[in-house]
Amino acid sequence: MRSDMFAPRSLWLAGAFFSAFTLSAAAQQPAASPSPSPAPSAAAPLPPGSPLIGRPADNEAAAKLAPIAPPPIPAAADKLPTAKLKVPAGFNIEVYASGIANARSLAEGDKGTIFVGSRLVGNVYAITTDKDGKRTVKTIASGLHRPNGVAFKNGTLYIAELSKISKVEKAEDNLDSPAKLTMIYDKLPKDEAHGWKFIAIGPDNKLYIPVGQPGNNVLHDDAHGQIRRINLDGSGDEVIARGVRNTVGFDWNPENKQLYFTDNGRDWMSEDVPEDELNRITKAGEHFGAPYCLQGNIVDPEFGWGKSCSDYTAPVALLGPHSASLGMRFYTGKMFPTAYKNQIIVARHGSWNRSKKVGGDVLLVKLNKDGTVKSTEPFITGFIEDNKYIGRPVDVMQMKDGSLLVSDDYNGAIYRVTYGKQKVADKK
Repeated sequence: MRSDMFAPRSLWLAGAFFSAFTLSAAAQQPAASPSPSPAPSAAAPLPPGSPLIGRPADNEAAAKLAPIAPPPIPAAADKLPTAKLKVPAGFNIEVYASGIANARSLAEGDKGTIFVGSRLVGNVYAITTDKDGKRTVKTIASGLHRPNGVAFKNGTLYIAELSKISKVEKAEDNLDSPAKLTMIYDKLPKDEAHGWKFIAIGPDNKLYIPVGQPGNNVLHDDAHGQIRRINLDGSGDEVIARGVRNTVGFDWNPENKQLYFTDNGRDWMSEDVPEDELNRITKAGEHFGAPYCLQGNIVDPEFGWGKSCSDYTAPVALLGPHSASLGMRFYTGKMFPTAYKNQIIVARHGSWNRSKKVGGDVLLVKLNKDGTVKSTEPFITGFIEDNKYIGRPVDVMQMKDGSLLVSDDYNGAIYRVTYGKQKVADKK
C-alpha cells in the first residue's frame, strides 16, 4: 500500500531545508580568497523500505509525488464529506461514527460492538450503540505498534501489530477498562515497509496473516511476500500463497470458500502501470508473481529477466494503477438488492504516486458463476475533488443487519450504507 507513509517525506524535506539554510548562510559571509569549491553535500539517505526509493530524480512530475499525510486530527462530524459522496439510486450513506483518529480495519463483535484498528496512532477502538441509537467511541488499547488489523471470533478480539498477533478474551465485556492483550504469535518480520497487516478468520477457523514485501519491489527472503495462516492459539503456521507484494484486504467466497485478496502493484514504473490486482487462491502454495511479474502480464524490468508471467497465477481482475485497493468483503446480507448477493465490495484508498488521482472510491465487483470476474463498477464515489482527497476509504464490513460500514482514515470516520427508505435517522 502506498497511501500514507509520510515520515520518509519529512526526512527528505528536512534535508532539503537544511541544504537551503546552509547555502543562505554562506551567502551572507564576507568574501574570502578563492579556494577550491567543496563538493555539493548529498541529500540525506532515505530509510530502508521508504516509498520514495526509486523515484525518478530527474523527472519534475515524479519529484512532486509523495505519500499523502492525513490531517493531524479527525474531522468534526459536521465537516465530513457525506453530502458529497454518491451512491446508486435507492442507497443511503450517513455518518456512523466520527472522531476516530486514523480509523482503518473493522470487525464486529457478537454483541454488535464495532472494533476499529489504526495504523499511525497506535490505538484500537470500540464503538458501542445504546438502546436509543446513540453511539460511543472508546479507546480500548493504546501505545501499540501499527495495530492495523482486527478480527473477532467467539468473544475474542484478535489484534495484528507490525510483528505480532495478540488476543483479548471476553473483549465486549470489559470495554471500559484497558484491554488485556495476550500475545499468541510473534514470528513476523519487523520491517516498517508494508508491515501493517489486515487479518481475518477463515471458514477453516484459522487466522490469516499477510506479510508484504519489505520495500517497493525487492528480492526478499522466504519470510516475506506471502499470506500465512495459523491456528487461533498461534500454532501451526503455514504459508498458503507467495508472490504477494502487499495485501491489506481479503475475504472468502461464500459459495466455494476460495480466498480472494487485493494486492497493490509496485511504484515508480510509470503512472499507468502496473495496476493493482484482485487475486483468487484456488490451491495452497500458488505464486502470484511479485516481484517478477506485474498485473499478470508485465515482466518486471528489473527482476523479470528470464521469467515468464505464464509461470504465475494471474489476477482475476485489475483494479487501476496505484489505486491502493485495500479492504474487500463479499456481501452476503439481505438488505441490498439481490444483484449484490455474494459479490465483492472493494475500498480503493486512492493513488499518491500518480499526477491524476485514481481510486478514492468503493467498487462493486460482480462475479460469474465460476468465480471469475464479470464486471467492476462504481459503488461509492466523491472522495476526490479537484484532484485532491476529501476522504480516503480503507475497509468495508457488512454488519449483521445487512448494512455496510466504510472506514475513512483521512477523516477519522466511519460511514454506514443502507438500502431503502430510512425510517429513523440514527443518532451520532
